[in-house]
Amino acid sequence: MAAVGAAPLLPGVIAATAPAAEAAPSDRPAFPLVRDGSAVDVFVDPSDDPAVVRAAGDLPADVERVGGVRPRLLHTLPERAAHLVLVGTIGASPVIDRLVAERRLDVSGVKGRWEASVTQVVERPVPGVDRALVIAGSDRRGTVYGVYDTSERIGVSPWYWWADVPVVRRETVSVPSGAVKRREPSVRYRGIFINDEQNLTTWSRRKQEPDKNIGPETYKRVFELLLRLRANYLWPAMHPYSDFFNKHRENPELADRYGIVVGSSHPEALLRNGVHEWDPWAKEHPGPDGALPVYDYTVNPGVISDYWRARARQNASYESSWTLGMRGLHDSALETKHATTIPEKVVVMNNIIADQRRILAEEVTAGAEPQIFIPYKEVLDLYNAGVQVPDDVTLIWPDDNHGNMRQLPDDAERVRAGGNGIYYHLSYWGRPRSYLWLDTTQLSKVWQELRRVYEHGADRMWIFNVGDVKSIETGLSFSLDMAWDVDRWNADGEDDVEDFVAEWAGRQFGRRHGPEIAAIRTEYYRLAAERRPEFIDRGMFSVVHHGDEAGRRMAAYGRLLERVRGLGAELPEAYRDAFYELVEYPVYGAYLMNVKYYWADRNALAVRQGRGAGANRFADLAEAAHAEEAAITKRYNTEVAGGKWDGIVNPYPSQIPKAPGRPTVTRVPRQETSGLGVAAEGNETGAGRPLSFSSYTRDRRFLDVFNTGFLSVDWAAEAGHPWVLLSATGGSVSEQTRVWVEIDWSRAPLGAQESTVVVTGAGQRVEVPLKVVNDGDRARRRARGFVEANGYVSIDAVHFERRVTRGGSRWRTVRGLGRRSAAVEAVPSTAAPVTGDFAARAPELRYRVRFASAGVFPVTVFRLPSLDERGHRRIAVGLDDQPVSVLSGQSVATGNRGDAWARNVEEGIEKLTTTVTVDEPGEHVLRLFMVDPAIAVDQIVVDTGGLPATYLAPPESYHPVFNPNPDSTAGLDAPSR
Repeated sequence: MAAVGAAPLLPGVIAATAPAAEAAPSDRPAFPLVRDGSAVDVFVDPSDDPAVVRAAGDLPADVERVGGVRPRLLHTLPERAAHLVLVGTIGASPVIDRLVAERRLDVSGVKGRWEASVTQVVERPVPGVDRALVIAGSDRRGTVYGVYDTSERIGVSPWYWWADVPVVRRETVSVPSGAVKRREPSVRYRGIFINDEQNLTTWSRRKQEPDKNIGPETYKRVFELLLRLRANYLWPAMHPYSDFFNKHRENPELADRYGIVVGSSHPEALLRNGVHEWDPWAKEHPGPDGALPVYDYTVNPGVISDYWRARARQNASYESSWTLGMRGLHDSALETKHATTIPEKVVVMNNIIADQRRILAEEVTAGAEPQIFIPYKEVLDLYNAGVQVPDDVTLIWPDDNHGNMRQLPDDAERVRAGGNGIYYHLSYWGRPRSYLWLDTTQLSKVWQELRRVYEHGADRMWIFNVGDVKSIETGLSFSLDMAWDVDRWNADGEDDVEDFVAEWAGRQFGRRHGPEIAAIRTEYYRLAAERRPEFIDRGMFSVVHHGDEAGRRMAAYGRLLERVRGLGAELPEAYRDAFYELVEYPVYGAYLMNVKYYWADRNALAVRQGRGAGANRFADLAEAAHAEEAAITKRYNTEVAGGKWDGIVNPYPSQIPKAPGRPTVTRVPRQETSGLGVAAEGNETGAGRPLSFSSYTRDRRFLDVFNTGFLSVDWAAEAGHPWVLLSATGGSVSEQTRVWVEIDWSRAPLGAQESTVVVTGAGQRVEVPLKVVNDGDRARRRARGFVEANGYVSIDAVHFERRVTRGGSRWRTVRGLGRRSAAVEAVPSTAAPVTGDFAARAPELRYRVRFASAGVFPVTVFRLPSLDERGHRRIAVGLDDQPVSVLSGQSVATGNRGDAWARNVEEGIEKLTTTVTVDEPGEHVLRLFMVDPAIAVDQIVVDTGGLPATYLAPPESYHPVFNPNPDSTAGLDAPSR
């Protein structure tokens, strides 16, 4: 990759891409960093903050990565230099302050702000220097971000180490001379929680520090990554298999030297890790009777208070975040022997907070900020019952662990001096299911929820649970970008979420590949929105309905994998490791996790159908997919980047919840027999449910011809009419074959028809009935709106005919959200609910529908889960001018398994059902009204008779504009074996 031409398109020559940055145009020549084999020196005043001095030292290393020549890092100004890079903090660097005082460095909008910076070329900045690139920050992290932004502008990705993104070498390295200002971020504290970190611990011990379980060498890499991503905050690893952060005193010292604010999670009050630290403390402080004190403030307040005080005193000099309140040890419930009721526990919690505040005031004094209170799980109930959190403490609102915010600040909470923040999961261990392996949360879902929390005033602190860090690269980059500039990415216009991925991927792999990678990731997230690969299980998707629902899904995965392989083949060799980590492995792994269960389901069905060799074939395919999944994970750990990541990726760790493993399959003993079996689409066995066809949807249906034994059998199929077309009419089958049935609509008679397909062989005859409705091409061309066919109307919610804005609220399209291409969301999220007179007051979506029948029909709205534990989650549906039905969704996260909330987060949707009355066939208008804001809707299905129960909604109905060619299985064949 030393040659310029080897790059797909140089990431390093793109414009500055830091969010919240303003780049001024300039006609002056670019500022050279490397030219003619020489590098420009970098100066930083040694009296500047240590975090700035350290980061300035990374800039020469980055320049060397690009230009092959390492600049000198100077701590005294040179007597003579044609060019120089000046790095410094306003108020801490004399040379920077002099340039500001002389008005030669424009710091308007930067000085006095939080973490802002300016990069500007200054002529003759100091005696003896002709021209300087000045990187100046409003504070120490502002300067650090300015340094790393410069590195990214020349082509060093923040993921150069953590994802092996190659740095393109160039003989000349320069940056545009126009000034770049980076305004202060949207969110003050932005960071991550390393959690459920067994894989990271395994890797760290193998590859970083053999004598530690995540220690300073690993945290150095974490700190640098955070700063390059413009983050500033960390909750460190805290589980039993990791070393607790303060065990190695270099850790907090390093964090302060890097400029990282270290806090602790909800069960870790005042930076104390109860998993590791309480038992030794208790043994050192036994009771008068020699008994060890328990971690219960109602029993041992003095011992616990001293325990907290020791850490406050120990870390008083560092920039820390102090978690107030109390949980049990290791994220368990609050233990209060002498407080059994909610009001009694509220009093205890108030006493705990008062004690902790007293400790901080005495030990840390004015530096004890920020202080945070996290009403997580049962502590939320106590908070809502009256816990008094001091006004200057930041409230950190948690999601439901699955990306849905449970509760947001009300009007009184929004004006608190301490402000509000969030704790949000991109990775999770717990009920109802864990997702720890891959980055599978749709970025549009993240955008939707983060936009909502920001609109509700939660802008002081955003913490993202990222598990082991690896595999969350894309989601973490996006989340931290939003935290820096929440307005940078939209949903329904230019610069939407897919544009973020295209831009981000372009910086990693070259701009011309960005759009294709974005399209791949969007489809990858969409398939995960149907069902996360970590949530897959037996019998989730139908293998008999809607053209083999599960098989169509696998075919979509297969096509996606082909796109990945095609793109990977185009990339230069230097990009292969990064591409495998960031693109190929997630897609390939998700595909294999799904396809092994698909074949296992086909195996189970084959056994029920009495298949012979075919049943064993499906068993072989399921087990082969599981073995292939193990092989690609082994490749990640032992081959990619020369084995650098050994242990970092493992779907099946030993001590935390695992991804679905090897599915159970059944094999049929071999018998030297043969026999004919037939199963038509819609039937597990036989053909009791007819194959249905409509001239609007122009369906293609399947029937499986299979062998009940192990010796080949001859078969033949004959259609009852010449306008019934078969993909195969006979042959010899040893296992099974799938025959597709279609209608030649140009030859089929008008009206409702019946026909058959007769399959014969091995002395057997099976008749498959067909029901065909042909309204003709003219009716199809003249149809308006969605047309009922095959017993249902299925609508993608984004395909509305009319959108009506009312009362300052509206429905907006959010691309890349939900199970389809987009969803609709009622905004703004802060709007007041509409509880009556909907046609006059509520924003509305209208869908024109042509019904072929009359009756009272169930209508199901597929809404995307969202919560409001102090409110409601409602939407209203009506037909024409009939009375409107209000549907109420789940608004509370129970944390249970098997209930409505659990089902919603597992499936990624909530089905809300009512009925509509169709008085007579013909055209009608289906109307959708907002009741509560921030409701998002994915699909709407009307069951007009006989719609089978399936995991997914049926394929979208015919619509002359939105879906004029709705062949439900076009290009979606199930895997052929």
